[in-house]
Amino acid sequence: MRIETLLAKRLAEDPKDAQTPGHKLLLRGGYIRQIGQGIYSLLPLGQRACAKVAQIIREEMDRVGMQELLLPVTTPAELWQKSGRYDAIGSELLRFTDRTDHPYVLNMTHEEVVVDTVASQVDSYRQLPLAVYQIQTKFRDEARSRGGLIRVREFTMKDAYSFHRTQEDLEDYYKQCHAAYVRIFQRCGLRAVVDIESDTGMMGGSVAHEFMLLTPVGEDTIVLCDESGYRANREVAVCKRAYDYADAPEPLTEVETPGQKTIEEVSGFLGKTTDRCCKAVAFVAVLPPKKEGGAPAERPVVAFVRGDMEVNPAKLKRALAQRLGILQDLRPMAEDEFGGFGSVAGFVGPIGLTAGAVELVYDESVAKTPNLIIGANRVDWHATGFNFGRDLPEGTPFTDITDVREGDPCPLSGKPLRLSRGIEVGNIFQLGTKYTESMEFFYDEEDGGQRVPIMGCYGIGVGRTMASVLEESHDDHGPIWPITVAPYQVQVCALQAQKDEAVRNTAEAIYQGLRDAGIEVLIDTRKVGAGFMFADADLIGAPVRAIVSPRNLKEGRVEMKFRLAGESRAELPADIAVEGAAKQIERIVTDLLQQYNILE
Repeated sequence: MRIETLLAKRLAEDPKDAQTPGHKLLLRGGYIRQIGQGIYSLLPLGQRACAKVAQIIREEMDRVGMQELLLPVTTPAELWQKSGRYDAIGSELLRFTDRTDHPYVLNMTHEEVVVDTVASQVDSYRQLPLAVYQIQTKFRDEARSRGGLIRVREFTMKDAYSFHRTQEDLEDYYKQCHAAYVRIFQRCGLRAVVDIESDTGMMGGSVAHEFMLLTPVGEDTIVLCDESGYRANREVAVCKRAYDYADAPEPLTEVETPGQKTIEEVSGFLGKTTDRCCKAVAFVAVLPPKKEGGAPAERPVVAFVRGDMEVNPAKLKRALAQRLGILQDLRPMAEDEFGGFGSVAGFVGPIGLTAGAVELVYDESVAKTPNLIIGANRVDWHATGFNFGRDLPEGTPFTDITDVREGDPCPLSGKPLRLSRGIEVGNIFQLGTKYTESMEFFYDEEDGGQRVPIMGCYGIGVGRTMASVLEESHDDHGPIWPITVAPYQVQVCALQAQKDEAVRNTAEAIYQGLRDAGIEVLIDTRKVGAGFMFADADLIGAPVRAIVSPRNLKEGRVEMKFRLAGESRAELPADIAVEGAAKQIERIVTDLLQQYNILE
């Protein structure tokens, strides 16, 4: 490819709307073009990098015995209604009707479609286990797209699904897929990826792991213990807090607190620390419609946690799902909605609320901390001396609904936990029979009975993985692509080629020799200065750069420069002889690629 014909406008300055270093470089280098909120075109450089990520994924999925198929982007609503997710998922699922008013969805994931497809082909235990995958477009009406390709609305994803006769077989294959994911991210050059326990979320199932790239620009919070190896997404992370209080229970006493609403205001006014207050956080749980075509149902919710802690929405959703069933959404409660259950914003407490009008969820910190300050459910009043076991009905349940904090004790070692930011680049789930049961996928078992297969699910965002590579590997000048993902492996820079025939002929010979050898090479023979040419080359980020100039040709040499991510620089030459230059560069590329030959 000649750089003058490359569809990529490179920018000298950082775009003002770019949010992360990688996002800036994708825009500056001409890899992507934004079309709408969270919707991007991949320009040739971006497409080449994503295609390489996709090919690595294909090779590793084939390696664990998966078969590639392709499922439709759109699906009749009936399949999603059959699984129950059509009403269970909120506005993230884009719904529409065709010209005959038949309802459809744009798939954000493909569990329903793959179960329907596989069920039409599998009817005997002899056909199991079975695993399939695809690399396909998805659409999720994401409310907070950000970071270029890190969080988008339309995206390309590898999603894979396995079907098993037994839980043991699923668990064995789950381990194989886990190992395949480790190889994928190593081959893509990602060096700081860890696997962590995660929330199953809308996917369902009992076990899930996320593969997280540890990076300051990540939007997820990861909880880690360096001593025990404990790793979990904050959505599911736990800790081993101590509740060692020696004070005896005090009487429950109402006190006037004029104008004091926040935890900080109330604790300061009453001369207490925030950990001796009970914080009430009000939400509205949005539930599926009670009848088809109806409006979603709503249920007030108040979560009570200790005043120095924060409610974890994912943990709260799981606790509510056990009581209320499927939740479409959980939104903060507006101030004018508090009256519906006998309270007022800023003074909500657990005693005296309208019976049955609100769902109350208590964190273990409230249950295990004595003599808390609570709201009295009337303006300008609180109560002191609240004790969970004494002041609430016997058997009132409590659970863990708070965020783990920096320094909280590890549940395994007791040592302080640390928090890190991360980007989710992949996930794997043990789905169980959630979809095969709801969609009535039965097969004939050996004993003559009928059973439903047990499922696993395995996803990787292709564009997000490419963008994550860039977030991890870059400098102020541009990307530092690993050679396995770089759009071009080699760039030939010919200085003064327009007026020096020897430079032009030598550069063209190297370029043609590399092309003939199957090396992905870009050549620059433009009439531009060296600084401009090299700045462009930095933004394109070819790991190997061959510089042909009049000065070096006089010495019979070609200058070599390298922009390497994780590859070893050992014995890489500063220059090579003009004679046989293409063969020498080919060997360099082969040696660099060999470093990513991941064995079992």
